[in-house]
Amino acid sequence: MKNVILAIAAAALLAASLPADQKIAARKENQQDRIAQGVKSGQLTAGETARLETKESKLNNETRTDRAANGGKLTGAEKRQVNRQQNRLSTDIYKDKHNSAVQ
Repeated sequence: MKNVILAIAAAALLAASLPADQKIAARKENQQDRIAQGVKSGQLTAGETARLETKESKLNNETRTDRAANGGKLTGAEKRQVNRQQNRLSTDIYKDKHNSAVQ
């Protein structure tokens, strides 16, 4: 548990020093790693994993579409929206990993 907290803190510090587009990518990678760790440890069931991956995929597609519509960049409002969606996904990952369902 201590290692998980340290990893999250390190990721947060790294993300704080990156430009917004790189923060989005770093956070996406971190969340994918958390999902993979949950699968490996048995904390995530197959259904939970599929649901989380679907949410992540929809967010990635939305971000890609928004960038294509704005010449490869996200507007400030879009960056805030992606951040909120990533916050929700992070919460979902945490809840699914810490519920009583195990694989």
